[in-house]
Order: sequence, then structure tokens, then C-alpha cells
Amino acid sequence: MKKTLIASAIAAISFSGAVAAQSMPSVYGNIQYALQHVNIDKYESNIDHIDNGSTLGIKHEHLIAPGLTGFFKLELEGINADDKAGSSGIDNLDEAYIGVESDSFGRLWAGTDDSTYERAVVKIANFHETGTGLDGSYSTGEGDQIQYSSPSFGGLTLGASLQINGDDKAGGKSYPYQLAAIYTVDALELAFAMDSNDGASGYSKNFDANVLSTQSLNNENSYGLRATYSMGDLSVTGEYQTRKDVKDEFGVIGVYALGANQFSLAYQVVEDDTVGANNGDKEDVIALQALHNLSDSMYVYAEGFFYSNDADYESTAAGSDSKQIAAVGAVYYF
Repeated sequence: MKKTLIASAIAAISFSGAVAAQSMPSVYGNIQYALQHVNIDKYESNIDHIDNGSTLGIKHEHLIAPGLTGFFKLELEGINADDKAGSSGIDNLDEAYIGVESDSFGRLWAGTDDSTYERAVVKIANFHETGTGLDGSYSTGEGDQIQYSSPSFGGLTLGASLQINGDDKAGGKSYPYQLAAIYTVDALELAFAMDSNDGASGYSKNFDANVLSTQSLNNENSYGLRATYSMGDLSVTGEYQTRKDVKDEFGVIGVYALGANQFSLAYQVVEDDTVGANNGDKEDVIALQALHNLSDSMYVYAEGFFYSNDADYESTAAGSDSKQIAAVGAVYYF
């Protein structure tokens, strides 16, 4: 699910400052609808409608004391706007947390939210509407977290999170943690983050002993670096993420805004570092996007992804080592 543009669009109802103590909660939502074509060379191609992560949420904040704000957020997904027969309503949790915030000590919150590591360094995978699917190797889940973000100290912001997995959790007791630092000076933003990967639960997944491939491959730390430079309407971001004996990922993206339009070009490459037959295999993707804002509440877009892989995408089709995805879609949000 792509969140970057939607998050920016509803910034007016974000938790950036205190509001009246008895204000009403803010209800927000979006429908993300697309038509997507997937072609795998020497295998098959198909076209279908997709729900790209439609959500409905509610949030509220109130003044506890001068300079201290309390807040909560609950966001649900699983609407499946493209398939009435396959939808059982809003049946998935995306975010749910409560916390307090102050200009003097920062922001402290607990619950389910995007992780500290993801917010700091994972920009390219989250930028595109339908997503490239090439992400880092961090595996600490989004739930059961306590997170903290500091105020800015001369452009430096620090972040930390701790996930508490108790004895009753599948995989047993664990305390994976993440740390991050973001420094902004003029048009340049630099970010560093790490994930201890100590838990048994994979990223946004529940532990399943029968599907170990979705879980942490080891307890080696993940490290990520990001640099973003903005030059008026043009911004360029570079990322590097690594985890020993799992994989390395590098990516770069350029985004150009022209009035109501936005254009982007990105490249990502991931190298398999696991022990086994796929060690050293690389997968890369070139991603293109054109987006047009129809209004303050609606935009349309077209995206194209061109993949290649040292390994085959389909085990039953030799030579299926390249893939193309095209998508056109629209998002309405309030």
C-alpha cells in the first residue's frame, strides 16, 4: 500500500500541534483503485482490477496540559473495492496507536504503526502507488511497538522503537528494537537506521512455523542509509540497505513536480546474500511514474515497472527471468 502522497494530502489533520480539548475526532479515508497488467516472459500475462490499499480511519488529539498533547489513531483496510464477492468489509488493521507529544520532549506512542526504520530510510519502495516490491531486509513487525521521536536538535532528529513479544507469542519472548537518526540541513536530508531483527515475527506478518521463508532468516542487524537532496521542483534520493547473509539493496529515484503533475524515474537492485544456490543472484527494476492531481481530493496516475532477475520468476518456466508491470489508477481521499 502506497502511503506517501495520501499522508501529505491529509497533513491538515495530522498530529503536528495541539487542538481544542473537546474537539471532535477526524474521520478520513480513501479509495485506491487501479487496473494492472502483469507480464512474465516465457510464462504468462494477465490483466485485472486491484484495490491498492483503500482505508478508512479516525484520529483525535486533545490538549492535556499547556504544551502536552494526547492523541490516537485507528486505520482499517481490507475493503477490496475491486471485488464485491471477495470482500468481507473492513477486516484488516493497518494502524492503531495512542501517545503523547510535546515540543520540549518529542513524541511517544505505543501500538501498531509504520516502524522507525521504515520511516527513516525506506522511501523508494513506499513512493510508488503500486510499489516496486523491492524492499530492505528488516523484519521487525509493526505491532506491539513502543516508539519515540525526539524534537529537532539543530536539524537532528532521533528515533527509537522497542517491540515487546511476550511468552504467549508464537516464537517466544523477544525484544527487537530499531534506532534512527535524521539530519536536515538546507536542501539536504541524511538518514541512518538499524533494526536488530531479534523477533520471530516477520515484517507485517504473523509467525507461521510452516512458512519460514516469510520470517527472519537470522538475527543479524539490518542497516540502512538514505540521502535526499531537493532543488526546487526536483528531488533526488539514494538508498542503501544491507543485512549480512540475507541481502543488499541499492536504489535511486528522481522526482520532478510540474504544476499539478509529478514525474519520477527510479532504479533499484537487490543482491541475494543467503547461503545456497541463489547466493549472488541479482534482481533489478526500472520504475516510471506520471501522476496528475485533478483536485485537492483526487489524483490519477500511470506506472510502469521493468524487472530482470538472475533467477526465474516461475520455477516451472525456464527463462522467465524478466517481468513487466503496467498500472493505471485513481485515488480519492478525504
